[in-house]
Amino acid sequence: MKRIIIAIDGTSSTGKSSIARQLAERVGYTYIDTGAMYRAVTLLAMQGGAFSDDGRIDEARLQGLLEKATIQFRANPRTGRAETFLNDENVEQEIRSMQVSSHVSPIAALPFVRKALVTQQQKMGHGGGIVMDGRDIGTTVFPQAEMKIFMTASPEVRARRRFLELQEKGMDTPYEEVLKNVQERDHIDTHRATSPLRKADDALLLDNSNMTMEEEMDVLLRIFQEKTAE
Repeated sequence: MKRIIIAIDGTSSTGKSSIARQLAERVGYTYIDTGAMYRAVTLLAMQGGAFSDDGRIDEARLQGLLEKATIQFRANPRTGRAETFLNDENVEQEIRSMQVSSHVSPIAALPFVRKALVTQQQKMGHGGGIVMDGRDIGTTVFPQAEMKIFMTASPEVRARRRFLELQEKGMDTPYEEVLKNVQERDHIDTHRATSPLRKADDALLLDNSNMTMEEEMDVLLRIFQEKTAE
């Protein structure tokens, strides 16, 4: 059975990372969370003073920070799951905060950030056998990917999922604030000049507004079996 590249793109809070991670585990592939990489750069910018009080980004400062930074994924020995390390520090919890979420889209829109991370992602995916999720995997990072999925759901459904996820982590953020963040991220992601969020022509559109994760997995496994048998 040939080892392929699986690209899962889509809007924020559609559960891309969760389903991509589970799919990788089911088929024995390596999972790469590209969203975590952009979140790590956002945290780097916040910690390094690259954001002004009015929210503007000091691009020169961030570029200098990024050139010296390392972003890695290391397996948690207890869970077996990969966690994000920024400059050798585990930042998995910090990058999931609402503060990072509210700043990640403008950071991800910067051409020099995307160029640096896309180069890393392409190296990670060399040789296939990976599941990678993000915003531009099937259009920019791996346009040659054999299996492409574009996930979406209504903004209200996605905000509710994100709201519950934050509550589980002890982060008391109002639903209205989460919904506004989801809508703002959609606008920025789809309107940025570099690698805007869009469905690849050969990607399967998967609206999971009313689907369980088991139903999503059934769809993905069926497509995987078709693609690896070709």
